[in-house]
Amino acid sequence: MALNNTYEARLVQQETAVGAGVQILLLALLGSAIGMGPAGLLTGLVFAIASWALLSLALHRSRLRSFGPANRVTLGRATLVGGVTALVADSFESSPPVTLFVGLTAVALILDGVDGKVARRTGTSTALGARFDMEVDAFLILVLSVYVSMSLGPWVLLIGAMRYGFVAAARLWPWLNAPLPPSTARKTVAAMQGVFLLMAASGFFPYAATLAVTATALAALVWSFGRDILWLYRNRPSRVRQAPVAEVRELVAS
Repeated sequence: MALNNTYEARLVQQETAVGAGVQILLLALLGSAIGMGPAGLLTGLVFAIASWALLSLALHRSRLRSFGPANRVTLGRATLVGGVTALVADSFESSPPVTLFVGLTAVALILDGVDGKVARRTGTSTALGARFDMEVDAFLILVLSVYVSMSLGPWVLLIGAMRYGFVAAARLWPWLNAPLPPSTARKTVAAMQGVFLLMAASGFFPYAATLAVTATALAALVWSFGRDILWLYRNRPSRVRQAPVAEVRELVAS
C-alpha cells in the first residue's frame, strides 16, 4: 500500500514538472515568434521555475494522491499566464503584438470558468485546487494592472495589489482570515477585473473609455473588499471568546 501511495505521489509531482516544461516551451515559441528580449525571457523562466517549485511544495504538503482534471486545467491556465507575464515584462523594451497578447489573456480568462466546473462535475474539488485557482487569478490581475499602469498611471496598480495587501493585513489582524459567506456579487466583481483590464490593455478603445473602464474596475473592487472587511470586522471573535480560560471563568463568576 505504501509503495502504491509513493508511486501515485511521484506521478503527481511529474505532472507539475511537465507543466513547467510546457511553460518553457511556450516561452521559447514566443521568443522565436516575436524576438522577445532578455527581460521577457528571464521573467518567463523565473515564473516557470517559481510556479513549479511552489506547486510541488503545496502538493507534497497536501499529500494528494491524484493531480485531478481540474488542476490540469488550472495548470494550463498558469502556463498561459506565464506567457502573458513574459510579454508584459518584454513590453518595457518593445510593445507586444496586440493580437497575441489579447489572445493569450482571453483564453486564460475563459479557462477560469472551466476548472471549477470540471472539479464539481468530476467530484475532485480540493482546498489546494481552490487555492491554486485563486493564486493564478490574482497573479494575472497583478500582471495586467502593471501593463495598464504604464499608460494610465500607477494608481492602476491598486487593482493588482489589493488582494496581496489584504493577505498581508491578515497577518496583523487574524480575524481577516475568517471564512466569508458565499456572495454572487463578490464573484462578479472578481471576474470583471480581468475582463475590464484586458479591455484597457487591448488599446481598442479611446483613452476616455479606457480610463472609465479601469476606474470602474477599481471602484467595484474597493467596494467588494470594503464590504467583506466590514463583515469580517463585525463578526470577529469577541474579547470573551479570545480571552484565556481563567479570564473567562472570572468573568462568568462575577
